[in-house]
Amino acid sequence: MLIRYKKAFEKIAMGLLSFMPTEKDLKKLQHTMKDYETDENLQLFLWKEEDIIGLLGVLNDNDTNSLEILHISVNPSHRSQGIGKKMVKALQEMYADKAITSNENTAAFLEKCNHC
Repeated sequence: MLIRYKKAFEKIAMGLLSFMPTEKDLKKLQHTMKDYETDENLQLFLWKEEDIIGLLGVLNDNDTNSLEILHISVNPSHRSQGIGKKMVKALQEMYADKAITSNENTAAFLEKCNHC
């Protein structure tokens, strides 16, 4: 289930975000988390089954009526089980009126999702 980020989940979110190649540096990671907490156009979602095992970060662009997936991450012990695809599908259902796009870091994964 896709849930909205809350400050109470900060450590879990940072852990998941740190699996993104662009977020390895702690200062960069802290800056990214601050952006998600303060920029109203940025939204962070967590994927919860029994535990929180995935994360999706998006830029909600009302001008173009699109959602750009900036970050997508799944706990390594839960990878290759379709969790990432489920997160993208849930996001598409949640925002059915918006086009889902990617950036250079998420393009390959999103392309893979579209061919399933």
